[in-house]
This record gives sequence, structure tokens and C-alpha cells, in this order.
Amino acid sequence: MPEGHTIHRLAQDYAAAFLGTAPRVTSPQGKFSDAAALLDRAALTRTEAHGKHLFLGFRGFHATDWVHIHLGLFGKVGFGAAPAPPPADTVRLRLAHRTAYVDLRGPAACALITGAEKQAIHDRLGPDPLREDADPDRAYHRVSRSRTTVAALLMDQKVIAGVGNVYRAEVLFRHGIDPYRAGRDITPAQWDALWQDLVALMREGVRNNRIDTVRPEHTPEAMGRPPRVDDHGGEVYVYRRANLPCHVCGGAIRTADLAARNLFWCPNCQRP
Repeated sequence: MPEGHTIHRLAQDYAAAFLGTAPRVTSPQGKFSDAAALLDRAALTRTEAHGKHLFLGFRGFHATDWVHIHLGLFGKVGFGAAPAPPPADTVRLRLAHRTAYVDLRGPAACALITGAEKQAIHDRLGPDPLREDADPDRAYHRVSRSRTTVAALLMDQKVIAGVGNVYRAEVLFRHGIDPYRAGRDITPAQWDALWQDLVALMREGVRNNRIDTVRPEHTPEAMGRPPRVDDHGGEVYVYRRANLPCHVCGGAIRTADLAARNLFWCPNCQRP
């Protein structure tokens, strides 16, 4: 499932291609046809992301028509230059105008919602490190009172929005925190450091459209090692590196199931 930086990047890409235009809006697949007909040739006025949720606002600045998109595990977005080719019948939502088009396939959610329904989604999500309105103290209020592991809490979108399996593994490694430590045992200073690092790493992810988490001294060039080859891209410390040597201590990276996802960590660098 895409992590939050990908959704924020998509919000920027939709804005760059369509903001201020009145695109043709269609649903070749048919599952969004009624809503597409209402939005066809309406101005796209805003794009926004919160965690793993993308919002496209049509008509006025205080738009009452919002398209809510959640990619889930299988959703894909593809941009292209006009003229748009004939759409495949798997395309849930197509936006097109004279210079560009974008197709959405296989999302977990694609719905036309009101402003009140949009606010309800924001209200159930935790603060997003990539949003200007994010309040890290709100997240720490929940973390510091929980016996749940910090690794599970970081993946809970009601606690902190946008962090997925890669960022949770990498930020815990970068701060030497045992992923099985209870949230209530994370100090305010540790939480502040984790939050600030997530802000920086995820902003870099938006800029580069990939996740890179290794410090300059641990890049392939600095260490004289081959670059990582993985469909996720980017250089990481522990994610998907089970049984490989840690870039810092040389010990074996471990993996286990936690919160229904594969957890990766270095038991030497992240001691209890």
C-alpha cells in the first residue's frame, strides 16, 4: 500500500496537471459514472492529502464536491500527455483536458462526498507529518498512554496518518528504538525526535517520489557496496533486508510479523 508521501505527491501532480482547468471527467469502468457526469467540465479548484487519503475538490474554493480516493493495495494512478488514448475498461476515473490526462485504476475507494463527509475522514485520522496543521502532541497523547508496541502505534492511522511499513521500520532504526517497546515508554524527547525525522524523511520522499532513509555515511558510494535493488526503490537500513548484514553494526537484520505486517529491525542497534 502506498505510504503518505506518495499520496501527497499525487496531490501535487494532480494540481500541476489540472488545477484551474475544467477537465472532462469520465468513468470508463462505469462504477463512478453518475458522479463523473456531475463533475464533467467542472473546475478543479483544490487537491489535498491526509495520510493515505487523496481529495480532489471541484468548483468553488470552498468546494462542496469532493472526490475521495484511497488507493488501498491495488490502486494505481497514471498520468499522460494529450491526446489521451482510448481508456481501458479498468479505469475507474479519468480526468482529461487539452494537454494531459490521468487514469485511476483499482482504488479501494473512489467516491463523491460532501464537505461534511470529508471532515469526518479528517477527524478520524491522526496528525499527518506532511500537513501544516499537524499536531504531534495529539499523537503523543495517545502513544504515551498505550501499552501497545510503538511499531504497531506508528502503523495505526488513527494515531499518526501516512506512516506505513517502510517508514515505521526505518525511523525506529534511525533512532535506535526497539520496535517492541511500549508506547508509554517512549519519552517526550524521543517522540519529538521521531516526529521531526518523519517530517524530514517524508518531505524528501515527496520531492524524490521514493523512500530514502540512509544517512550520507551509509550510502552505497560511501560504503563501497552495490546499490539496493528493490521495486520499492531507495536506500534503506532494515526494510526488506531480513538476514542481511546491518549497514551500521554488521549484525543480521531480523523480521517478524507485527500488526499484520512484516516488521524489520536490527536487534543490535535497537536493543530493548
